[in-house]
Amino acid sequence: MSVLIPHSILEASEILAQHPAATILNGGTDLMVEVNFNHRRPDSIVLLRNIAELRDWSTDAASGTITIGAGLPYAAIEKGEIARLVPALAQAARTVGSPQIRAAGTMGGNLGTCSPAGDTLPVLSALEAIVHLQSIEGARSVPFADFMVGPKRNSRQPNEVITAVTLPITEQRQGYSKVGVRNAMVISVASACFAIVNDTPRFAMGSVGPTILRAREAEAYLASAASNLNDITEEIAHEFGRIAASESRPIDDHRSTATYRKHAIGVLATRLALKGI
Repeated sequence: MSVLIPHSILEASEILAQHPAATILNGGTDLMVEVNFNHRRPDSIVLLRNIAELRDWSTDAASGTITIGAGLPYAAIEKGEIARLVPALAQAARTVGSPQIRAAGTMGGNLGTCSPAGDTLPVLSALEAIVHLQSIEGARSVPFADFMVGPKRNSRQPNEVITAVTLPITEQRQGYSKVGVRNAMVISVASACFAIVNDTPRFAMGSVGPTILRAREAEAYLASAASNLNDITEEIAHEFGRIAASESRPIDDHRSTATYRKHAIGVLATRLALKGI
């Protein structure tokens, strides 16, 4: 296979305009597994690792947001200032694979693969992130809810590069957790992010549906039942978890059963509502 190595977002956009069937690679932690097992054999690869712009991040005080480059590795997200500003994202980043995987893997890769088991995706859903894309035709910004359209399917056009993600900075409570078949280096059986944004509860669920699911009924119940979202009673939290589990759409597969996934998401919802795992 041929490997094309741009050094800027503009150059990458021009290459993709000429090679729309090319496969994009940054950290390679998803793609190379499929290549090594002969599940995929791309004819050409566009390697984004040398584009420094994709590893930048910045905050905007006026809008109260943080924009994180799609090529910034998880290791840079799981601690430091980004972890302080978006703690749920840092918690999700820390659950990704091994230290070696976190040094290479990126949020852009999670978005490109768009697996329902993607660790950072429930956080992007709960915080209603904006995904930024670039092509030679210009820039485009897509709400996460419109970006992930199915299992391992997204709305990125073949000539577009995922450049960054914008998230709100909120001083209110947020948290992420997942369940797997062991304590580390595992693909999630169920995952969830709980966040309070502008005094409104949000809850997103991973690995329990074809896409990342928002538990809208559970969110509405909690908003009406809890007079103080920072001090939710056990009774309300358990009912919140029950409603969230009823909104999940899990399947049986080689990692778990639908019944267990539904139970797990209810437990995660209850614990996250009660301030943590």
